[in-house]
Amino acid sequence: MKKLVLLFLITTLSFSQNASRQFSKFELKDKTISIQTNDGEYLFNYLNNKIIETSFVPRNEKFNSSSHSKVIENGFFKNEILENENEIKIVTDNIKIVITKKPFQISYLDKENKLILSEKNGYIKKDSTETLDFNLTSDEVLYGGGARVLGMNRRGNKLQLYNKAHYGYENKSELMNYTLPIVISSKKYMLHFDNAPIGYLDLDSKKNNTLTYETISGRKTYQIIVGDTWEDLVSNYTLLTGRQPLPPRWALGNFSSRFGYHSEAEARKTIQKFKDEKIPIDAIILDLYWFGKEMKGTMGNLEVFRDSFPNFEKMVADFKEQGVKTVTITEPFILTNSKKWKEAKAKKVLATNNDSSPATWDFYFGNTGLVDVFKPEGKEWFWTIYKDLHNKGVSGIWGDLGEPEVFPSSANTFAGKADEVHNIYGHEWAKLIYEGYQKDFPTERPFILMRAGAAGSQRYGMIPWSGDVNRTWSGLSGQTEIALQMGMQGLGYMHSDLGGFAGDNLDDELYIRWLQYGVFNPIFRPHAQEDVPSEPVFRSDKAKALAKQAIELRYQLLPYNYNIAFENSQTGKPLMRPLFFEEENNEALLTKSDGYLWGNDFLIYPVTTSNQKTKEVYFPNTANWYDFYTGKKYQGGTTQIVQLNEDNIPTFVRGGSFIPMAKLVQTTDSYNLEQFDLHFYFDDSMKISSGKLFNDDGYSTNTFKDNKFEKVTFRSKFKAEKLEIRVASDHEFISNTDKDVTLKIHNISQEPRKIRINKKRVKYTWNSNLSLLEIKVRLINDKKAQIEIQF
Repeated sequence: MKKLVLLFLITTLSFSQNASRQFSKFELKDKTISIQTNDGEYLFNYLNNKIIETSFVPRNEKFNSSSHSKVIENGFFKNEILENENEIKIVTDNIKIVITKKPFQISYLDKENKLILSEKNGYIKKDSTETLDFNLTSDEVLYGGGARVLGMNRRGNKLQLYNKAHYGYENKSELMNYTLPIVISSKKYMLHFDNAPIGYLDLDSKKNNTLTYETISGRKTYQIIVGDTWEDLVSNYTLLTGRQPLPPRWALGNFSSRFGYHSEAEARKTIQKFKDEKIPIDAIILDLYWFGKEMKGTMGNLEVFRDSFPNFEKMVADFKEQGVKTVTITEPFILTNSKKWKEAKAKKVLATNNDSSPATWDFYFGNTGLVDVFKPEGKEWFWTIYKDLHNKGVSGIWGDLGEPEVFPSSANTFAGKADEVHNIYGHEWAKLIYEGYQKDFPTERPFILMRAGAAGSQRYGMIPWSGDVNRTWSGLSGQTEIALQMGMQGLGYMHSDLGGFAGDNLDDELYIRWLQYGVFNPIFRPHAQEDVPSEPVFRSDKAKALAKQAIELRYQLLPYNYNIAFENSQTGKPLMRPLFFEEENNEALLTKSDGYLWGNDFLIYPVTTSNQKTKEVYFPNTANWYDFYTGKKYQGGTTQIVQLNEDNIPTFVRGGSFIPMAKLVQTTDSYNLEQFDLHFYFDDSMKISSGKLFNDDGYSTNTFKDNKFEKVTFRSKFKAEKLEIRVASDHEFISNTDKDVTLKIHNISQEPRKIRINKKRVKYTWNSNLSLLEIKVRLINDKKAQIEIQF
């Protein structure tokens, strides 16, 4: 740190803060900047040069340093502190803090000295709540607040922070399972309120350019995160709260799931239908009937119901032999008439009343208590159940009702009152499973499907979904918004019950459009109430055929999808990305969610209206785009009307991109890269381009850290009528082998004069009608293939 420098500065900030708050003293406390006021203390910490943490500690209170979200320690980056009689300025390369002494004001500026954000009244104590408020500029678009269906711009809404299911929602939902105290501004900053208790996030509902965080109690701590780009912003946020570990590869395959399979015979019959129809399948999810015959009165048994599943372990083993993993549902509710009630009560692993007796209440499934996942004994007791399931061969865990669905305010947990921990219950639940795997199955990647979580839950491998959406076109229409918003907030695997969950609407067109959209989703998992089948094998012949086509494409795209999943694990970049990520200065895109980017190279426009014949598509101006199915070229920066067909939804590929595609397999257990197709979308405006492909065994932890992976890189260069493409493999992989690559180059309008690979002339196939050039490339391990195409 540079020594204190005294300068006279003239501030351009016109806002003033709480009129009764007065500056008292400035000092450095180790790596913390302290500002004393008459009613408390501000503590500023630079976590890195793009993240500032600010806490206010009211007089007569002690600072609570405990955070459920933050994973990086306080840092102290190069800065300079400037002080005069009017203000103090802390300067770093990216964020500056300005403290105006009189009238008192806290403001944050970017590297160009433009105002990012300023406190309005700052901390205010009310009768039953506490608030932190900030000044907004009138032109800011605001995102965040978790999973909602409100439109991409959430400004103007007051958002309750209380995780709660919304059964049967459609194209509007103000309160859902994931409520996150996060605000993201179109000015490319994020504001994260690092506090667990329930409350509200007011995004200028009174239209007075004010952002307010309101809570019942807890920390008065927030972090401001900035980024040079949208992707950089999300990357910095996930650096703060943790990154999603790479899921097992089978999680990117097709799931067989419904509410629910009543018996072993029914589950076996369903999987056999997939095998008979040759529809790829990787997992089956068992809903609550695995531990009881009836929907009500059995929750909390958490033991195999042998009347219905007499040979559970053999069934699971048989499925695994076929490449199908078994995932079982669990809930945190232990009914008072369940098999586990007496044990849970005796071991004192339940939430309690004030007299330390188990807290009980009635809800839809019966009279119940709740496992205290914050209590060490509760964690250990719950984990023994999961460990036993794992030892029975179960490969994944589904945590349902974890908001928790019903959690009276009067209940107590080891970590505090119900309302103080309600929003982080699912977070702690996922944590205990994740840490259980680390302890007892450290080489295996967990699959943890959860209906509720908190900021930072992604670091525990949580796979979120969007709850009990109605099985209607309106239900489908809001799903892209939810997924895009959650990806920006760190939870990149947000997805939906494909086909819709609630209601008995048997609409094959809706079902197919939802599954076609699901091809370009983080998780492909049709799921529904049992009134209408969610599995394609039980739908009409036409629907089944179209669903099979979509699922097969999902499996062919495994190399691309696995690569963007790896990228997410390393950088936090969402798998699904808003179009404004691509065109940062296009204000018209800031509120759009009708189209999105799947990874870097696919442009997707879901079909969300029945019997729709055409679709208006905007093509970002950063590239030209090519129809994935027909090869038709679309000029970047244009809006065009495209014709729809029932076989697929509008799907376009970035000019200059490389799309690796696998040979079709029936399960990811058979996946390999010994043979694969590499599609290159030639565009003469892209003089150079590159791509990559990550590969490992698909199930072990730490393959990247331990160098047990391979990375195939692709590069292109076009100059003077010559196209050069290089394909190279580097890093050791435990099963690395030579590869036969079929290079398919699109948009080649004239036949080449000659083609060489590593300076040797080779044969090729050119289809003039499709403008498609195919070249067989043998990629020898640890060597590269240099392809030269002369026109």
